[in-house]
Amino acid sequence: MAISYMTKEGYKKKMEEIAYLENVKRPEISRAIAEARDKGDLSENAEYDAAKEAQGMLEMKIAQLKDLVANARIIDESKLTADEVQLMSIVTIKNVKTGATQKYTIVADSEANLREMKISTSTPIAKGLMGHKVGDVVEIKVPAGVMQFEILEIAI
Repeated sequence: MAISYMTKEGYKKKMEEIAYLENVKRPEISRAIAEARDKGDLSENAEYDAAKEAQGMLEMKIAQLKDLVANARIIDESKLTADEVQLMSIVTIKNVKTGATQKYTIVADSEANLREMKISTSTPIAKGLMGHKVGDVVEIKVPAGVMQFEILEIAI
């Protein structure tokens, strides 16, 4: 598993998710399996099969999350600067062609959430912005073609 970079907040959220899955969801599935088992013949018991399938999926999810946090590196946010676009930068960009502006926070893959305007460092836009400064116009290849964005502001 590759190293993943996280904020303290992102790490805490993943740990809370693991605790929830282990302490709430795992017992729920165990109860469902026990109830299905009590209903008799397991060879034709769809409820039992479904509960066992859910248990397998849950255990896989828990293992993936544990692997993610085991290989996590916490970002020291006190060392971040607004000189250039980097991980954890809040960037305001303007589409040169349309004039539309957008503000994104550049985050690690594990914390990306488009509804919160948090884009992963592995997205084409984030990759294209990384290392650039306010005033730079960057060309970024996106699925729709090549777009030009001007960096209007960088914050932390």
